Parts: sequence; C-alpha cells; structure tokens
Amino acid sequence: MTADIEVVLVRPKEDGNVGAVARLARNFGAARITVVAPRARLGPEARRRAMGGLALLTAARVVPTFAEAIDGTDLVVGTTDLSTGRSTAYLRRSVSPERLGELLRPIVGRVALVFGPEDNGLAREQLSACDLLVHVPARREFPTLNLSHAAGIVLYAVHRARSVEASELSTPAPEVLALNGREKELLIARVAELAARTGYPAHKRPGLALLFRRVLGRSTPTEAEYRMMLGFLRNIDRGLGRRGHGRSG
Repeated sequence: MTADIEVVLVRPKEDGNVGAVARLARNFGAARITVVAPRARLGPEARRRAMGGLALLTAARVVPTFAEAIDGTDLVVGTTDLSTGRSTAYLRRSVSPERLGELLRPIVGRVALVFGPEDNGLAREQLSACDLLVHVPARREFPTLNLSHAAGIVLYAVHRARSVEASELSTPAPEVLALNGREKELLIARVAELAARTGYPAHKRPGLALLFRRVLGRSTPTEAEYRMMLGFLRNIDRGLGRRGHGRSG
C-alpha cells in the first residue's frame, strides 16, 4: 500500500502547463488532479500536451477555492521557490524532494501535492495551510522553475522513493503509517485553545499553530499517536479547569 497522491494546481495561468502536469502525473502514478480557479480554459493545448495523461486531465476536478481543494486530505504538501534553513522561519521551512519521498514512502492516506501559479507561487495564507513544504534547489540568481518542471521533479522523487524494491537480504520494510487528517486538525485546534487559555501572547498564536502543523507534517504521526497526544492535551485542559475552579472557591 502507498499514499494516494493528488496533484493540486492553484490558479494556473497556462493551460498547456496543466496538460503537461497531467502527463507527468500519469508517468509517476498520481491518482488525480485538482485545479483551483484556473485562469485559462483547459482547451486543445492542454489536451495536446497531456498525451498519455489525457484521462487524468479529462477527469480533473475544478474547484473555486483552495480550501475546497484540500478538504478531506490527510497531508498537504506545498511547493515553494524560496526556502530558509532558519529554525524560526516556519512559513517557508522546507524539505528537499528526496526527503519528501522518504517521508511519504511508509505512509498510507490522501496526500495533496500543491503547486502555485506560474507567476506568483502560493500565497502566504495557502502556505500557512500546508503541513509540509518542499523546495527544489536551483541557482540562487534564478531559482524559479516552470510549473511542469517543478511538478516533474517532485513527482519523480516521490515515485522513486516508493518504487525501491526491497532486497531479500535487507531488514523488514518500515511499518506502514496510516495518516489521519481529521485527528491532525483536532490537535492543532486544541493547541490553539490551550494557548488562549494559558495566556500565550495573541500575536504569537498563529506562529505557534503553524509550528505545530509543520512539525507534525515532518513527523507524520499515526492515528494512534494523534489520539494519545489529544488525550494528553485533554488532561491538561481538565487540570486547568480544576485549578480555575479551586481559585474561584
């Protein structure tokens, strides 16, 4: 079993790029394509460049908003042409395509690989909704890749990591990790609630929530691990309630 990969294209400007990505998605085993508010009609050029990926292009889901595109996914992986290694720069802290492939290899669940528009990339609010970011290293003076080229590199890295055949002489493969997007969102919401209850500075709370989202995105906890963490946070919440009740009495 492997992760169910969905390619999400946000506001693509050129329909030919969408067609090229459909072909790449077929090459490397993506299950479906979702297009968010395309700025060009998916016409003959898209179909011409899709080639063997025409079936994926024809079945592509077109939605008006990014939130609708990622609804129901377990892990949202965004792409960025800018990266930073600073530990405090949560918004654009990213992994390489090779590392992404390693992270996705042992998991099952619905994973969205998100690519931004050709001209501007993903907006800040879209980056903030991503659990994990991937960056394709390029020359510093010209780091921006064509949409289809970036998609090809990322999809190849994921496919390559998933298709490595186990040798009979090797140790057993890693345990399959089943993702659960609902538990992840519950945990992040619980962290935000506790931050408010404990008086954590309001202007720092969005950054704290993003920190947890990115840490969870890199570590890909299982459903059982999410439930244990949620149980721990519930105990903290109850303890805060008892303390508050004791003070009022």
